[in-house]
Amino acid sequence: MVRRPVAWVAAIVLFVEAIGIALLNWFLGVVVDRQDMSLAGLDSDMMSVSSKVGGLVFGLYFALCGVAALLVAVRGRAPGLLGRILLISAAVVHGLLGAFTVGLVGWGAFVFMMVALGLIVFTLLAFDRGAGPADAAPGDGAGGKDGNGGTNGGTNGGTGGSPVTAPPAPSAS
Repeated sequence: MVRRPVAWVAAIVLFVEAIGIALLNWFLGVVVDRQDMSLAGLDSDMMSVSSKVGGLVFGLYFALCGVAALLVAVRGRAPGLLGRILLISAAVVHGLLGAFTVGLVGWGAFVFMMVALGLIVFTLLAFDRGAGPADAAPGDGAGGKDGNGGTNGGTNGGTGGSPVTAPPAPSAS
């Protein structure tokens, strides 16, 4: 299957992004600090520190998302609730970053963001917890229990519901 390798690649991409975004914001903080200029009266030291802290927080967020993707790859099953929330939020962030980078940085950065978005979404969907044929209850076949606790005897195709009855005949009044 291709599910686990894609989850591995998604985890690696998220870890690389975590390091990249932290280093980029740290570099921007150093540049602002060395400029020693004010933007509309704001303290340059405050801007430098906030850029560095923001980069570290955002980098830790991507690293946590990478851990969630790594756990999916190692375990080979769908992420838990927290991991699912992290990966969905990372997908939304990549969609927004892709929209911003196409105008600010260029098409190359946009393609990278969309590839990362695709990897995250594939990881989420490939390990989906939705009910499929393999997840069906063992008593859903012919002669088993239906969803209401009675036996269906195989009369309704084994779907687990009650048999279909004909609608009432119209009355002639």
